[in-house]
Amino acid sequence: MKIAFIHSDKKIATGAHYINDLINVKLKKHGVFVKNFYPKTPLTESPVHLKGLANILFFYSLLEKRKDISKYDLVQGTTYTPLPFLASNGIAVISHFGSTTQGFLDCTPLAKNINKETQKIWYELREKKIVELNVKTRRPMRDIAEIEKYVAKRAKKVIAVSENVKKELIAMNVPEENIEVVHNAIEDYWFEENNNPIIEEPRIVFLGRLGRDSFTLKLKGADRLIHLYKKFPKTKKTTICMTTNKKLKDYLKSSLGEHDLFVNFKKDLIPNILKNLKGSILFLPSRYEGFSLSLIEGMSQGLIPVTYPVGVAPEIIRDGANGYLVNSQKEAITRIESLFANKKLRQYMSEKAKETANEFRSEKMAEQLVSFYKKVINK
Repeated sequence: MKIAFIHSDKKIATGAHYINDLINVKLKKHGVFVKNFYPKTPLTESPVHLKGLANILFFYSLLEKRKDISKYDLVQGTTYTPLPFLASNGIAVISHFGSTTQGFLDCTPLAKNINKETQKIWYELREKKIVELNVKTRRPMRDIAEIEKYVAKRAKKVIAVSENVKKELIAMNVPEENIEVVHNAIEDYWFEENNNPIIEEPRIVFLGRLGRDSFTLKLKGADRLIHLYKKFPKTKKTTICMTTNKKLKDYLKSSLGEHDLFVNFKKDLIPNILKNLKGSILFLPSRYEGFSLSLIEGMSQGLIPVTYPVGVAPEIIRDGANGYLVNSQKEAITRIESLFANKKLRQYMSEKAKETANEFRSEKMAEQLVSFYKKVINK
């Protein structure tokens, strides 16, 4: 079995990159031959409103490698990236959706529509010039969303990383029988033995991307996170985040009490921090996630998730057993207070969270993918 994997960049920088790299390694262990193909240097710097089209055209540079790619059994790319090969005869095209751009657009409100619970926080960030209004952000994303729909409907098969993403694809009129749900996985080092007891003084922990601009900070729920932190001024907090927004970093360092901040930390070192926080609360404030690797990573270290119902969370969180799903800041605060007051409950839920994370080992993902690829090729 030979698979041509299309990537946007050789540098591992995002959740999608980590997953693609992990898939490559694991598939090779199953005897699958995988070759990575990268487009050439992108187009010269384009205006903001043309960014979407520039990203799409970027992948057409791969057509010069069409003869080489045509020798493979499958072409797989993320969302719209395999677009140039949809018309190729004799080779199946698979589109892997870790999220949808339409999902981003649907779930990220305009500033005036942010819930009143956190609207004051958002305007505080605006006043401090941590975020700036950019009305052109959504136009290129709408272009990409349209191309994603086009590719998803014409690809041989589509992989969705969660039931939520599957629902989004069905809403795009992608036939349900063409969609295969294959959950993401986390790296093996997250499962190294950790027999630490739960922490006596539990913390509130955030793990993941926080974004950098107006759109992505709303998408990732930065206002919700800061609001919740301020509701627990005397509680110790740990933030392990990725962001290139320097003003946001400075704000998080100076404006929140009892707060440890780790920014752009090397990923394989993060378990060394979290393993000493077992039994703490993992708060996920995102307004949208396709899957949420951070959720599984935190649970693997015995953190108890209190999360909005995004990504894979509704499929795996069982209220009162391995975490809580919440729909408001008030509900999140109430759940966290109840966990702080009950050590026995935290002990139980911490262990259940770890058990749940065990279902997301990379070997299981690889086995599902190999079985799926065989079915596609045989057809």
